[in-house]
Amino acid sequence: MATHGAKNAALPIMAASLLAKGPVILHGVPRITDVSVMWSLLEALGARIRYEGEHTLTIDSGNVTQYRAPYTLVRKLAASFDIVGPLLGRFRRAEVPLPGGCVLGTRATDMHEQAFTALGCEVRNAHGYLIANCKRKKLRGANVEFRMPSVGATKNAMLSAVLAEGTTTLHNVAMEPEVVDLANFLAAMGAKVAGAGSDTIVIDGVQELRGVEYEIIPDRIVTGTLLFAGAVTRGDVTVTACRPEHLGAAIEKLSECGAIVSTGANWVRLQGENIKGGTDIVTAPYPGFATDLQPQAVAFLCTTPGQSVVEESIFNARFSYVNELARMGADVKVSMESNAAVVKGVSRLSGAPVEAPDIRAGAGLVIAGLGASGETEIIGLEYIDRGYERLAETLSELGGQVLRSSGITQFVEPSAIFETSEYPRVNTVA
Repeated sequence: MATHGAKNAALPIMAASLLAKGPVILHGVPRITDVSVMWSLLEALGARIRYEGEHTLTIDSGNVTQYRAPYTLVRKLAASFDIVGPLLGRFRRAEVPLPGGCVLGTRATDMHEQAFTALGCEVRNAHGYLIANCKRKKLRGANVEFRMPSVGATKNAMLSAVLAEGTTTLHNVAMEPEVVDLANFLAAMGAKVAGAGSDTIVIDGVQELRGVEYEIIPDRIVTGTLLFAGAVTRGDVTVTACRPEHLGAAIEKLSECGAIVSTGANWVRLQGENIKGGTDIVTAPYPGFATDLQPQAVAFLCTTPGQSVVEESIFNARFSYVNELARMGADVKVSMESNAAVVKGVSRLSGAPVEAPDIRAGAGLVIAGLGASGETEIIGLEYIDRGYERLAETLSELGGQVLRSSGITQFVEPSAIFETSEYPRVNTVA
């Protein structure tokens, strides 16, 4: 089963296209609602976007004249905040609402503001907007040391610095593969970016960036989700068109539980028939265990013998789905003080109606449903659709009994952005 392009790489790369003089052609763009929201946001700023194939977008930002983003779109998507850097690089001014998206905990913008200020911008918050303005002819290079690795701040700092005057050095940056993919895309457009994938990135500003054709990396979170789905069913799953080297921490934990995991250059296979126990997990910035795989891991651990402890170190409100797992018979206790969940495996979960509170929790509930007896009805497919293309169909092709009961399509073009008061459902039957 093939993995689609990475959501968390495609969105900032789409935003970065605002910096290009000339069209940008992107291959491997997933057909998910988060992409349709970013599409709409770029079009609202003046970009012209069209499909050239099922997963290929052409973005022409030649007519972009706006530096103020509409609240109605930004509130739908945390990654919308990625446009601040490109707008500053292009116009030396940006007015963007504070981030929206899934409610996972505090989404501070202080490190973004730190970078913008160091590059010569005046930054303030007013009426729910971040307003940044540089009165010089160009932003100027600077040294920026982040208090902790932040994917969002690293991306925005890179995006604002590539057209700045002089050299910018970013210390204690995020090392996620999606950050590296963004750096590679910028380099393909003519930017001078060195060190992505390490804790220090050095950027020498250039005069302009050109249009380019580029392939988005595979989505490691989708790959990991499919592996945990195979593990919960004690099945045999092979995922192709992926990057196994991006999943080292997840593969290690699955192996500790007794799964047999083998990898090749662009595939990974999980054999789950010998799973014998749980494991302890602490989420951490890359190359640690990804926070976006935490709910899927907890859902799987609910079905393994013994006790596991999962500590969440990135977001302070990511365990909101645990009450839904309890409806299915899971034994999970969350400590608010330590932001950790103690999971005691049960012999079998039971199907129940549950509701997805966010993208990855929704995927976790689907995994729980695959490992449960009876039927599980999951409400809130609009969350799952934000990060997964055809998840129900993909799992069905792998042998799962998964039925999408809503006729609402996953990807909608900007003229019909997903707006409904109804909650589409997916049913899973063990």
